[in-house]
Parts: sequence; C-alpha cells; structure tokens
Amino acid sequence: MFRPLSIFIGTRYTRAKRRNRFVSFISMTSMIGLALGVLAMIVVLSVMNGFQREMSSRILGMVPHATIVGVKPIDDWQPVAAAALKNPEVIAAVPFTEMEGMLSHKGAMQPIQISGIDPAQEGKVSIVAQHIVQGRLDALKPGEFGVVIGEITARRFRLNVGDKLTLIVPEISTAPGGITPRMQRLNVVGVFKVGAELDGSMALIHVADAAQMQHWQPNQVQSVRLAVKDLYAAPQVSADIATGLGTAYKADDWTHTQGSLFSAMKMEKTMIGLLLLMIVAVAAFNIIATLIMVVNDKGADIAILRTIGATPRQIMAIFMVQGTVIGVVGTLIGGVLGVIAALNVSDLVGWFERVTGQHIFSSDVYFVSNLPSELQRGDVVLICSAGFILSFLATVYPAWRAAKVEPAQALRYS
Repeated sequence: MFRPLSIFIGTRYTRAKRRNRFVSFISMTSMIGLALGVLAMIVVLSVMNGFQREMSSRILGMVPHATIVGVKPIDDWQPVAAAALKNPEVIAAVPFTEMEGMLSHKGAMQPIQISGIDPAQEGKVSIVAQHIVQGRLDALKPGEFGVVIGEITARRFRLNVGDKLTLIVPEISTAPGGITPRMQRLNVVGVFKVGAELDGSMALIHVADAAQMQHWQPNQVQSVRLAVKDLYAAPQVSADIATGLGTAYKADDWTHTQGSLFSAMKMEKTMIGLLLLMIVAVAAFNIIATLIMVVNDKGADIAILRTIGATPRQIMAIFMVQGTVIGVVGTLIGGVLGVIAALNVSDLVGWFERVTGQHIFSSDVYFVSNLPSELQRGDVVLICSAGFILSFLATVYPAWRAAKVEPAQALRYS
C-alpha cells in the first residue's frame, strides 16, 4: 500500500527503538501526561455537569419556570392558563400566589418566601410532592392555614408536623408609617427536603389562604405558574404569552431569581476547564522537548535523507507526523479512559465509601449524598480536539529545526 515518504518514516521513527533510551522515556511520559490530562478534564467536567444537573432539577423543580403575573389580582385564572397552554413549549399551567414575610417561633425569626399553591395541581409544575419527608402536601386545606416548610426551617425552629408558628407579612395601611405588620398563625402540616437552600427559604400554603391574607376573594390569584419544556426558552415563552394577553399581564421567569446562581456555575465550569486545559498544554508541549532531542539524535539520518533528495518540507513533515502520532495516541487513550471513568465514577465512589466506611458526601452536610456525573458528548469532542490541536502545534518548532539541518555539518559531527 502506497504511503507518502514523510508518513512512512515518521511512523517508523515512532515505533523504532532508539539508541537514546532517555528520548524514549521522555516520549512515553509526554504520551502518558497527555492521556492523564485529557482523562482528568473529562472526569472533572462530567462531575461538574452532574452537580449542575442536580442543582437544576432540585432548584428549578421547586421555583416557577415562568409566571404570567396580573397587574391586579386575577379573578379567573383558567382562561389565562388556557391561553398559555396553546404555546407548544408550555407543559402545564396552575394558579400561583407569592408573598414575602417573616416566620416567628418562640422568639426566633427568619425571612421566608411564601408560595400559595393548589395542592391538587402542584405536581404538574413542581417536584415538592416527591420530597415530602413529614406529613402530606394534600393536607393543605383552604381556610385551615396549614403550611409546608423546608427541612432546614423545621430544624432551625425544632418544628414537627402539628406544631404552630407565626407568619408576619407587611400590609399597606393608612397608618403614619404606611405599612403595618399582619400576623397569621399557621399549622405545620408537612416538611419537604429537596437538598438545596430552598429548604430554608421557602414555605407553601394553600392558594385560597394566600388570597385571604391579601384581602382578596378566595378565587383570586396573583399569577399563573408555567412549566416549560426548555428552561432556557422560558423568558421568551412567557414574554410572548404575556404580550398576547395584553397590558393587564406581565411575564416573570426563573432567570430573575436564580439566574445569578446558574451563571456562576457556568463561569465556574469554564474557569476550571481552562485551568485543566493548562495540564493538557503542559503535557502536549513536552512533545517539543521530545522532538528536539529526536532531531539531535537523528541528525545523521536527516543529512542522508537530504543528500538523496528529500526536501526540507518532507523532513519537516516527518517529525510533525512523529509528534502528532504521540499526541493522537495519548489523546485517544485519555479520551477512552476518561469516558469510562466518567460513566462509572459514581459507582467507584460508592464502592470506596462501602469499603472504607467513610462517607465522602454526607447528606447531613451536603445537598447531594453521592457524586453525580453527566458525560456530555460536546465536552469529550472539545477536550479531544484541544489535545489534538495542542499536540500538532507542539510539533511545528522541532520540525522546523529539523528542516534547517545542514547535511554536511550534520555528517561531519555525527
């Protein structure tokens, strides 16, 4: 089978046993270093993807993807929900009212975000029913002023199902200050735990009780909560729906309340990826040292090739092929091992915890009790491509030096 001269000799140099074993050792360490760098990047970015997925599913499974908010209390939310469901991106639409206040119990206080929900329909847009650890979500009955609190809040106040606490919300009044506190006694009917900061900042009451606390009619709500297929399309979807409903409605979405958190997570992934890329770059540029030593070792061979007619371009291509083969093999080995490790890292950590009896991620300390991993094809392609490109660039200078070797001088000192 015909092969160009540069590819034939370059691959032959890669397979050959060199007289200088130190050169072979440096070449092998360059390959191993590149493989380890690629492996580390794939595993770390996969774990970060897993954490981001866990946080997204837990936090965005609790907060609204988007809401259609009425400028005034909405008397009949059903037509608004029907209009929203006409959009193919909308999965579900349910009544929703939101308030801010303070919880008080035996002299202790904490700020809280109160969500007025319909327990019968909340499962369409929220995961809270799957994370109830005490009581039941359907225990929220209109007129009974029950409340479902987060596990952190329950632990802070030492509350259990059946206990009572006080909700304090601001109310506009004609008093000189303009705002007076309104207090409402609530009965704890449930406790949820989603494993996020929402366990200490969110509480749920019945939407009719929220209306009563706002001095509205029992059937009035503040907004219609939407669940959408694509979270990142929520701003545009909700804006389109609100525009179609007229000026009496406005749109809100998760990016206004949780956007900074996910922007920070994305930035963190980018910065860690760049730092890990430096490891790959160091391993790739070790190829420079390897090839420079190979060029010095093969000076006589280069001179002979030049004297029998090889052009400087062919000499340059020979050593570029040799360095590229080292980079490609190292990158492919690292890529394969990285994919295998990323797919099994959760099981490996679980096995390590069982063997040692030590919990790396204790549920009492961390929001997640295992090491999540999500392998994304785009990350693997990007990392391997970076390894290939850096390996190729690392061959340019040594190959150029090889092309500049003078045959007579090389043969004189060989």
